[in-house]
Amino acid sequence: MEQPELIPHLFRTEYRKIVSVLYRRFGFGQMETAEDIAADTFVTAAQTWPMRGIPPNPVAWLYNVARNKAKNHLQRETIFTKKIEPELTHSSSELYEQDIDLSPRNINDSQLQMMFAICHPAIPPEAQIGLSLRILCGFGIDEIAAAFLSNKDTINKRLFRAKEKLRKGKVRIELPNAAELDERLEPVLRTIYLLFNEGYYSVSQKQVLRKELCLEAIRLCYMLIDNTETNKPGVNALLALMLFHASRFEARVGKDGELILYDDQDTSLWDTDLISRASYFFHCAAGGDTLSKYHLEAGIAWWNTQKTDSAEKWESVLQLYNQLLAIEYSPVAALNRTYALSKTSGKEMAIREAEQLKLENYPFYFTLLGDLYTGIDTEMARKNLLKGLSITKSDFDKQAIRRKIDLL
Repeated sequence: MEQPELIPHLFRTEYRKIVSVLYRRFGFGQMETAEDIAADTFVTAAQTWPMRGIPPNPVAWLYNVARNKAKNHLQRETIFTKKIEPELTHSSSELYEQDIDLSPRNINDSQLQMMFAICHPAIPPEAQIGLSLRILCGFGIDEIAAAFLSNKDTINKRLFRAKEKLRKGKVRIELPNAAELDERLEPVLRTIYLLFNEGYYSVSQKQVLRKELCLEAIRLCYMLIDNTETNKPGVNALLALMLFHASRFEARVGKDGELILYDDQDTSLWDTDLISRASYFFHCAAGGDTLSKYHLEAGIAWWNTQKTDSAEKWESVLQLYNQLLAIEYSPVAALNRTYALSKTSGKEMAIREAEQLKLENYPFYFTLLGDLYTGIDTEMARKNLLKGLSITKSDFDKQAIRRKIDLL
C-alpha cells in the first residue's frame, strides 16, 4: 500500500485501538488528552514518513510513538504535581511509572470495556452510536455526520454532551460485574444493532447500503463473542442476524447503486459461506432460557436466506413476526409482517393490515402498498408509488420507484 493510502488506512484500523487504551489509562476525566495523543501520533507519522520513509513495521511504530507521547505527558504531569502539591508526589510517580500497555490482549480488553462505558444508560442511544463510531470504529466527524444525515456542528455538540455525562457521572471504564452484566449488555447490543441498521437501511442520498457501518457493527459483536464473560446467547443471535443479512449484500444493491427488493434478488449472489457461518452462531444462540428479539429476527433472516418460496417458509416467517411484535412492537416490523401476510393470506388482507399502520412519513410504506395493489388496482398502485416517490430522499430509491411506475 502506498504512503498516501497507508496513513488513512492505519488511522481507521489503529486509532480506535490506541485511543481505547489511552481512555482506559487516563479515564474520562482526561478524554481530550487521550484523543490528542492518539491524533498527534498520526500527525507525527504524516510528517515523518515522507522524509524518512515508511518504517518496516508501521503499526509497531505508531504504538511506540503513542506510548512515548503518553509517557511524556505523564512525566510533565508528575513534575507539575511535584511543584504544586508535594504531598502527592508518590502517587503521581506511580502513575507515571505504569506502562502504556498496547499489547493485543490489553487493546481488546480496553475496547470491550470502552464499549460498555459508551453504552451507559445515562447516554442517549444516538449519542451511544456516535461515540461508538468515533472511539470504537475510528470514524471522523464528517463520516458520522453523513451516517446521521446531520452536520459537523450538531455531531460535535452531541458527542460533547455525551462525554460530559460520562465525565460528570464518573463512569468507570470496566466490565460490569457478573450480577450486572446481562442488564448492561442489553444497551451494548442495542447500540450494535442500531449501528448495523444505520448501514443496512441507509437513508443517505448517495448510498442505499453503507457496508462500512454494517461491518463495524459485526466487528464489535465479534469482540463480545471472543470474550467468555460476554459470549451470551443474545450476542450470538445478534451476530447471526447481521451475518444472515450480510450474506445478501451483493444481491441487495444493483449495478447502478439502486436497492433491489427481496423478490427481485439474484439468489446466486448470496454468500453461502456467510450463511453457514451465521447458521453456526444461530445454533450457538439456542442455549439459555431467554428468547430475545435478536433470536426472532435472526430466525426471520434465516428463512430469508432459504431459496424456497413454500407455504412453510412464509407461515414460519409470519409466526416469527407475531412473536417479535408481541415482545417489542415496532411499526416497521409490523409493516414487514404484512409482506409475509401477503404470501400466506393474499394481497387483499395484507393491504387492509398495512393501511391500518398509517406510516405516512415512511417511503417504504407507500412502496409496499404500491406492490401489494399491483395486479389488483392499478390506479391505487400508481397513487401509492407516486406518494413514496415524493417523500423518499434517496436518488436510488427514486429510480427504483419510477421503474415500478413505468411497469404499471
